[in-house]
Amino acid sequence: MRALIVDDEPVARRVLREELETLGSIDIVGEADNGKTALLEIASARPDIVFLDIQMPVMGGFEVLDRLEGGHMPVVIMVTAYDQHAIRAFEAGAVDYLLKPIGQNRLAQAVERAKRIARNPLEIAENLAHLHEIAPTTTNRERKVRKIVGKLGEEYFLLNPAEVLAFQADGEVTWIVTAKQRYMATQNLTAIESRLQNTPFRRIHRNALVNVEQIRKMSMLSSQRWLVTLNNGQEFIVSKRQAKNVRDVLNW
Repeated sequence: MRALIVDDEPVARRVLREELETLGSIDIVGEADNGKTALLEIASARPDIVFLDIQMPVMGGFEVLDRLEGGHMPVVIMVTAYDQHAIRAFEAGAVDYLLKPIGQNRLAQAVERAKRIARNPLEIAENLAHLHEIAPTTTNRERKVRKIVGKLGEEYFLLNPAEVLAFQADGEVTWIVTAKQRYMATQNLTAIESRLQNTPFRRIHRNALVNVEQIRKMSMLSSQRWLVTLNNGQEFIVSKRQAKNVRDVLNW
């Protein structure tokens, strides 16, 4: 496992490096003292695992995650001295957290889990997406959808919901439609709709879920039939069964 250590405290980086070296299965390919440098190191060194401190100057750990978009995505283990973040993460079952000071057994446990996750790129992407939902900017421990996982070729990408125009089911495959690209979704349309409750996405057909903020035009075809045109020019017909959602769209 190629590892990157990100922490603004030199002593913390040295201690973690020494602890990792004793495990014998980690190759430390770099260090960074802030989030901005971490992003450059992730892009150049392409580590398998990143030990990422939450609170740092210039750019904190969660801001680093906001800028991870896809292609090469490492397993991320958040490191913090504040257990309220860890408790939120453990409750969500998202990714691993290490509390400072880090114990040897706990570190070994986290590394073994990282090794398992690293074999599955989809699990890495899903874990990062879940981690966004439990970021400390959410209030009252409410989970907010911040990233959607899409697949393009053999790579996974983290998409912002605002850039998604629609989700379209085609047989067993669900596509994520953006202005520039189509990605394969990792969940079916029903699961996606459930996850996107209380967001601008509305089901307008059994095969389509659209972002109402991306609707350019709505044309009435009949009393119960509408034609929705998105900002990219793509058109969807609203089914009779979902016609009631048109009123929600108009009032959004």
